[in-house]
Amino acid sequence: MKKTIIVTGAASGIGAETAKQLKILGHTIIAFDRNEPKENIDQYIPIDLSDEDSIKKAVSEFKGKAHALCNIAGLPPTIHPELQIKVNFFGLRLFTQLLIEKLHDGASIINLASVAGSGWMRNLDTLNKLFKIDNFAQALPFLEEHNISDEATYNFSKEAVILWTLYNATTWSDRNITIKALSPGPVKTPILQSFMDTIAKKQVVLPEAMKGEPEKIAAIVTFLCGENASWINGQNIVADGGLSAMRMTKQLST
Repeated sequence: MKKTIIVTGAASGIGAETAKQLKILGHTIIAFDRNEPKENIDQYIPIDLSDEDSIKKAVSEFKGKAHALCNIAGLPPTIHPELQIKVNFFGLRLFTQLLIEKLHDGASIINLASVAGSGWMRNLDTLNKLFKIDNFAQALPFLEEHNISDEATYNFSKEAVILWTLYNATTWSDRNITIKALSPGPVKTPILQSFMDTIAKKQVVLPEAMKGEPEKIAAIVTFLCGENASWINGQNIVADGGLSAMRMTKQLST
């Protein structure tokens, strides 16, 4: 079955590769991005996921209905923390909520998270407080109030994506809409160096084999858009080449 699929961040990296793979399968691709993708799309709608008005305007410009929503756009840890939390979580959440009525029954929502968000259980109380905030203007004051440092904001934003995904496993079950998070490890995209310069440099040396390829992550996103993935719901799928296992076994052996 040919589908209409929304992809955010389709102009580069994993988003561009996802649009390419879905387009090869014959699907109609609706791209939402600050920058216009050069290929593999059928409609481009500009959006700034850090801005509420821009999100609302962009959603209003999409007149059809989609079978899947791939929330792939995101900002790296070298960007100002206010923009990180707005784009990576607040924008993703609002965009998804506004699009629900424009999704077909049985649609799939795929949220790109990160292994950097794997510590979400340690921050449950703070994350639950975050979820009560709807106003984008409160994003930076929230980070400051809860002493979330600049370098910790990226991890926190991805923790929020993972937990929010889990919380919404049954939110739209009356329409058979499923939601899942996908957490890659470091991936060879234009923003990989940002991670290597910030988060990764404080951790173990990362073997080259554990730096993923965008097409491999995109292949998982593509699968999650299909009918064969309809039984996967409310899950955080980790695809990191064994990075998490390496860290865990290192801790267990000490």
